[in-house]
Amino acid sequence: MFSLSRIRGGIHPEEHKLDSVSSPIMTDLPLPNSLMLPLGQHAGAEAIPLVKVGDKVAKGQLIAAKGPGSVSANLHAPTSGVVTEIELIQAPHPSGLCVTGIIIEPDGDHRWLETPEETDPFQQSPDDLAAKVERAGIVGMGGAIFPAAIKLRQGRRFEIKTLLINGSECEPYLTADDRLMRERAADIIDGARLVRYILESYRVVIAIENNKPEAIAALTKAAAEYGSIEIVTVPTQYPTGSAKQLIQAVTGEEVPAGGRSNDLGILVHNVATIYAIQQALRYNRPLLSRITTVAGGCVAQPRNVEVLLGTPVSHVLDACGGLTKQPDRLLLGGPMMGQVLPSTQVPVTKGTTGILALNRKEVNDQMPSPCIRCGRCVDTCPMGLVPLEMVKHTKADDFDRAQYFGLNDCILCGSCSYVCPSHIPLVQYFEYGKGTMRLRKSNESKLKFTMELTANRSDRLAAEAEAKKAAKKNKKSRRVKKEPAPETLATNSDAEEG
Repeated sequence: MFSLSRIRGGIHPEEHKLDSVSSPIMTDLPLPNSLMLPLGQHAGAEAIPLVKVGDKVAKGQLIAAKGPGSVSANLHAPTSGVVTEIELIQAPHPSGLCVTGIIIEPDGDHRWLETPEETDPFQQSPDDLAAKVERAGIVGMGGAIFPAAIKLRQGRRFEIKTLLINGSECEPYLTADDRLMRERAADIIDGARLVRYILESYRVVIAIENNKPEAIAALTKAAAEYGSIEIVTVPTQYPTGSAKQLIQAVTGEEVPAGGRSNDLGILVHNVATIYAIQQALRYNRPLLSRITTVAGGCVAQPRNVEVLLGTPVSHVLDACGGLTKQPDRLLLGGPMMGQVLPSTQVPVTKGTTGILALNRKEVNDQMPSPCIRCGRCVDTCPMGLVPLEMVKHTKADDFDRAQYFGLNDCILCGSCSYVCPSHIPLVQYFEYGKGTMRLRKSNESKLKFTMELTANRSDRLAAEAEAKKAAKKNKKSRRVKKEPAPETLATNSDAEEG
């Protein structure tokens, strides 16, 4: 058994979980008029459309293939219907910018694509199973949206001793994983065994916060006959659900700066990701839907809903009784790390853990004041960073100094913003700093690539010029050799005259 340890820093925000966790998962959500499917529902390159306007598609049909590069994911039709548009749609992002998406009008038939017969996945090779997960388009369902197959393959290159399954769900309001563990515990345990088989790991540990006794009981019962699966209870503390903090809480080990959990022989997957993998490997079902928490003071009937990808947020809210009043803040995800929504017309995507409609009492909207150097952000940072110095240099666009104080290691959990008495939106500054650094790195890479192309072109032109010069010289040399010398010409002429 592991010796549990407390994570550094962290906070204990109000949970607000009781309203949504009390009801079973709603699985009979009516079909919307249209499904809007962005091509970038995952980390990495956008998927490439395989369909055109007017095409009829079946449920589970591949409609966009993983894009170029090492990181991308497939996209499938959530239900049968007709492709009506492939155009720009509003992204579920605070910017409100548009992204390319495929719009499908459902026909109501739920006609499945013909799939191969179900076979025992334990009779297949681990590499074949990882490829099947890739084809299913599964990504990290806890919000990270990193393609799951890449993590599985990376794990196979290391000696993974422990598969750590994250069931902590530490964000306030969110209870989707809690209900999933209560209602589908046997499938999660089966999925854990399958992933363990792929990784060839020694043990499986499912970590759950101690505020979820029903989920703990359900998984403990489902795992009872498998000695290699342990259910571990961790203290309720935000952000225990972050992979690095969960590893520290469960094992006492800390992932080094710039390192990965693989370096410690540990691979972390969210419980919803494990469930999606089990559905793909057992029943040949690609990722078509996800369980999402709908909650907040402005929601008439808070609950968890199984939603088809591409469903408009407005349709999901209507299925939960609609809004009691105009929300002061509409979020996709949790209140700590979620994104402010530009409107309710944006679609649910693979990373949508929650839809929150918060009222004024639930929103901390006070005007920021100057930093008083109290150090609370330093005490609460789970990564042991110095947020007050990071924000000082980020404001001044001195990103090198911000990096010196740990900007790269910041996990954007929002704990520092939560405890700041001056109400400074620290995490927003850090998001800005990280985004700017990514852009700068991208521009530097492009510049380096351009310089390499220019240098290669110059070398190529110089080589071509030298080749032409040498060819011209050789041609001239051959011409001189073919022409007789003047003396020889004269001798021949004299001979003819004689």
